[in-house]
Amino acid sequence: MIVIHHNPKCGTSRNVVAIVRASGTEPVIIDYLREGWTRAQLLGLFAAAGLTPRAALRANVPEAAGLEDADDEALLAAMVKHPVLVNRPIVCSPRGVRLCRPSEAVLPLLDNPPPPDFRKEDGKPLDA
Repeated sequence: MIVIHHNPKCGTSRNVVAIVRASGTEPVIIDYLREGWTRAQLLGLFAAAGLTPRAALRANVPEAAGLEDADDEALLAAMVKHPVLVNRPIVCSPRGVRLCRPSEAVLPLLDNPPPPDFRKEDGKPLDA
């Protein structure tokens, strides 16, 4: 099973969903902006992906203002309050957990590659 913590407004996130589907797997999609996060969930995902809260922070959104010097606990609290602060997509598979930016970062998590002629939504081929 592959789980994608997905933002449907994000092109990279949509590409990852398409790549997984093209590989022959229907992912479980979690719209984390709707569902939100728990502190424990974030800690588990970050530990599994080898990320720190700072490394997973989406710093280019208004909700990140004032978090430049925040410690991990403050970042986690902000991420729970404002789910948009977590960069995406985060993909969980039996092969591991990754923040899949760029979208090609999902490839090592798949049992089967997408077809060689697969194109991202902008028409570009995957950089495998």
